[in-house]
Amino acid sequence: MIKKTIIYFLYLLIPIFIGIFYLSYFGIETNKFNHIIKNKISESSSKIDVELKKVKVILNLRNLTISIKTKDPNIIVENNKIKLKNIETNFLIYSFLKKEFAIKNVKITTKENTLKNISNIARSFKNTPQLFIVNKMVKGGLVVADINLNFDDNGKLSNNYNVKGSIKDGKIKLLNKKNLNNISLNFNIKENQYLIKDAQIEYEKLKFTSKIIKIENKEKHFLFKGNISSPPNQYNSALLTAIFKNNLKNIGVDSIDFSSENNFSFKLEKKLKISNFKFDSQINLKKLIYKKRSNTLKNHITVYKDFIELTDHKIQVSGGKNKLSIKGNGNFLVDEKTDNINYEINLSDEIYNFKTQIELNNIPLQIKVFNYTKKEEKNSLLSIEGSYQKNKKIYFKEILFKESKNNFKISNLSLSPNYKINFIEEFNFNFINDSKKKNEILLKKNNKNYELSGKFFDGTIFLDQILESDNEGNVFDILNNFNSTVNISINEVFIDKTNHLNNFKGILKFNKSKLKNFNLNANFSDDKKLSFTINTNQNGEKITTFFSEYAKPLVKKYKFIKGFEEGYLDFYSVKKNNVSNSTLKINDFKLRELPVLTKILMLASLQGIADLLTGEGIRFNEFEMKFRNEKNLMTIDEIYAIGPAISVMMDGYVQKDNLISLRGTLVPATTLNKVIGSLPLLGEILVGKKTGEGVFGVSFKIKGPPKKTKITVNPIKTLTPRFITRTLEKIKNN
Repeated sequence: MIKKTIIYFLYLLIPIFIGIFYLSYFGIETNKFNHIIKNKISESSSKIDVELKKVKVILNLRNLTISIKTKDPNIIVENNKIKLKNIETNFLIYSFLKKEFAIKNVKITTKENTLKNISNIARSFKNTPQLFIVNKMVKGGLVVADINLNFDDNGKLSNNYNVKGSIKDGKIKLLNKKNLNNISLNFNIKENQYLIKDAQIEYEKLKFTSKIIKIENKEKHFLFKGNISSPPNQYNSALLTAIFKNNLKNIGVDSIDFSSENNFSFKLEKKLKISNFKFDSQINLKKLIYKKRSNTLKNHITVYKDFIELTDHKIQVSGGKNKLSIKGNGNFLVDEKTDNINYEINLSDEIYNFKTQIELNNIPLQIKVFNYTKKEEKNSLLSIEGSYQKNKKIYFKEILFKESKNNFKISNLSLSPNYKINFIEEFNFNFINDSKKKNEILLKKNNKNYELSGKFFDGTIFLDQILESDNEGNVFDILNNFNSTVNISINEVFIDKTNHLNNFKGILKFNKSKLKNFNLNANFSDDKKLSFTINTNQNGEKITTFFSEYAKPLVKKYKFIKGFEEGYLDFYSVKKNNVSNSTLKINDFKLRELPVLTKILMLASLQGIADLLTGEGIRFNEFEMKFRNEKNLMTIDEIYAIGPAISVMMDGYVQKDNLISLRGTLVPATTLNKVIGSLPLLGEILVGKKTGEGVFGVSFKIKGPPKKTKITVNPIKTLTPRFITRTLEKIKNN
């Protein structure tokens, strides 16, 4: 009996073992568990529904669990479907029999799903403002993932879940309406930790890659750490303008070719506010083309052709909140001539501190006002150090230019936002200019006043520029609220190639950048004196006087006058409310060439006098001009010149750069001799051989644009009483 029982038991046990073996190794496919899986999933969330086909059941003897696998299922959350490859779950047999929550783990492998669907599903579980914004930003992309979920004994999702996957062809529209395109990356998501690897992103045709980006959920904020690289590529200014909004063309950037490696970190607050932003970048600038028309650069760099090219710059940039550091060096090219530059910029508390050294070995440089030129192939160095505060001031601690034994040094220069000078502590120039003249001048601040001193200074070009300047305003407009006295003492000042002034001494007094008082005295080499004064009286009138016993060096600065000899010059002017009334006198001089006067003489058939003018020259006893200046209009009340050969009287006006309109009378000395009887005869140099033949004189008109004036001449039989009266006055005064 026992034997039969054992045999029956073995017959029963063997199929059970075979079944258990089959279940644990091969498993079975059935759909009888579908409703159980659906119910269990529904228990975790009522929003989730599952589409299942047949389910494969496998017995795990080691841990007494049953593994259920299903292929090609779909998860549906509020009409958003996630397509899956398979779902695998394990539940405890013991817990299942006791009708407790038996599922301990769920593994899900997805097919490709749209990023938009994933975003919609995320919002269905937690519809925060942030997810709403993210959902609106997502415009495309496919995602696949492996999801590993664990549950506790009560069926709640444990924190030790893990989601791995990848995204490709992603597209996100940012809040600034720009697009992130062709997004591809791998991700790994754990509780409060998000890892992004091997990312590639295209932003407005700029391509970026990232090896790793870590995101940590710190309850009140997200902490981002990672790196971004940009491969070598060339971008034009239009593209960069579209990205950075600023019109880079306006500041001269035409195109740029660079690559970069960037590490960064920042906090993202729950309200999408970024804080604690820090970055560290290594930039390899292969080429940058700067294009901008600049007369200032052309004035100093004659080979400048409206563009500069930067090449092979290594730049290190790092920064954080209100802090920025830029260090770099490389080459720059002007007209295919290459030199080197290194620079350092540091931002702290809205103040930019800068320092740069520019080698100017191959590029020529000129400083016109000092008649100085640094030629090509001469080594030189320009060093600049200072600071800049936005909308406040620019401060130069030192500007130093060195070339051989030539030195230009400026210390502690402060400029206002509109580039006017607030103050300067010192400049010290020691150089030999293009005329081979030595210059040694020093300006030094002494409390609130200044001392300008030196042994030698060639002021030739400086004086030329003042005389030729189109600026009728205050020449000291470069000063900002300047209230100081400048004492000048220079041993020797050249005013042209051959003439110089000795003991050049003066005092300038400023009030709110306006020159209120000026007193200058100097001597020519033959002890002839020169004086220049400006004084402001109680009525607000600015009175200017200028006197020189040697007029030639000053008059010959005007290129249209040639052959000026001898004479002394006396000038007096009163200015108030930007209107000046002036008188200019030049006495006892000889003139050899004046194109307008020559033309009038020739048109009047006074060939003999015309020959004198272009030959030996015509002597004048006195020249006097009374005129008024207001803005761009000069009104000439009277010009009167009298001499042994001719006398001239004229009046009219000159509208700057627009129109010249003058009229007057020219009378040979023979006519005056006949009428007044006080001037010597000129005999045959006049048109007639006998005194009185011909006309008394000529009237003339000069009118037209400055370079296209027309001159008309008409004979006159009688002289105006005014002409005779003025002549008699001059004769009487003499």
